[in-house]
Amino acid sequence: MEERVQKILARAGYGSRRSCEQLISEGRVKINASVAVLGSKADITVDKVSVDGRAISASEPLMYIMLYKPRNVISAVSTPDSRHTVRDLVPLPGTLYPVGRLDVDSEGLLILTNDGNLTNQLTHPRYEHEKEYRVLVARHPDPKQLAAWQRGLVLEDGFQTLPADVSILRKEGKGTWLAVKMREGHKRQIRETGKVIGLPVVKIIRVRMGTLLIGNLKPGQWRHLTAQEVESLKNYKK
Repeated sequence: MEERVQKILARAGYGSRRSCEQLISEGRVKINASVAVLGSKADITVDKVSVDGRAISASEPLMYIMLYKPRNVISAVSTPDSRHTVRDLVPLPGTLYPVGRLDVDSEGLLILTNDGNLTNQLTHPRYEHEKEYRVLVARHPDPKQLAAWQRGLVLEDGFQTLPADVSILRKEGKGTWLAVKMREGHKRQIRETGKVIGLPVVKIIRVRMGTLLIGNLKPGQWRHLTAQEVESLKNYKK
């Protein structure tokens, strides 16, 4: 049965419907030998649908991977240059797409999966999956700076952040480690927040997504999620 290509991509784990539409708009999706456009339809059991030359299988088993993304690795399946991507770190066949992206200069917990429904749950704001970070800032924050971060503020691009749970963990030289818990993921939000309130961000490590903790994984290491972990993510309620 034919269906819109963005729906096929989302189900295959290529992100939310909106991010899949972006892939189509960028000309990275093909149906057989033709470049797909917004509104294109295909039958995955008959047509060859591919992203960046990688074909989507109609019957790939669902996979769920937890990865500790190192710094200087791109949270993407592929890049137009020679930089390493998270997909390079997980040498498994089939389609895997990163969920809950991390900036290239940030590190920590990242999920890769081909389960489009779980991807949507983890990325759509209405599900409010809480994420937790360890953030090193270059200064010792004062109460006014912490209060501004906690209640939410307007970033330089006009984005209004939601209230966040921010607390001091420990001082380190002239800097301070913070625990930051938040329910959204605007582009470079933590770094931009620090910039606005005068707390330059030195390092970001994501340690939790919903119920999933990074545990003892080291940079570059990965493992399969257990069935219990997957079920817990799907049933997560804050």
